[in-house]
Amino acid sequence: MDLSNLKPAAGSVKTRKRIGRGSGSGLGGTSTRGHKGAQSRSGYSRKVGFEGGQMPIQRRLPKFGFKNINRVEYKAINIQTLETLATSANLSKIGIEELKSAGFISKNAQVKILGKGELTATLEVSAHAFSKSAEEAITKAGGTVVKL
Repeated sequence: MDLSNLKPAAGSVKTRKRIGRGSGSGLGGTSTRGHKGAQSRSGYSRKVGFEGGQMPIQRRLPKFGFKNINRVEYKAINIQTLETLATSANLSKIGIEELKSAGFISKNAQVKILGKGELTATLEVSAHAFSKSAEEAITKAGGTVVKL
């Protein structure tokens, strides 16, 4: 084997269609564009969403809903997560910075503490919002709640 007898694998290389190169090629004449009509002419470009005259889908479907510009999205964190974070890092205060450094939230996230799980550690927790059950669980364990 040497460079003179190297070939690509069988079926891996296809010859391209040479359109509009005379009637002998089989692809001359209309050059695969059919007869007459806008799509056969040069310079034709179909409108986005055009369905051949049929009522397009964006006009068939009704408009609905709205985006509330005042909506506040919270990143939910349960008290069981706070418990594991407090025991592993040996913390008594848990705030936004501690949650960021632990990788639970991104830098601009608003945090809401939820009440899933049990809390035994006495913690001072600061966050943007708390559920009633989370607030009760934290105060019941001897901790304090700080709303930012």
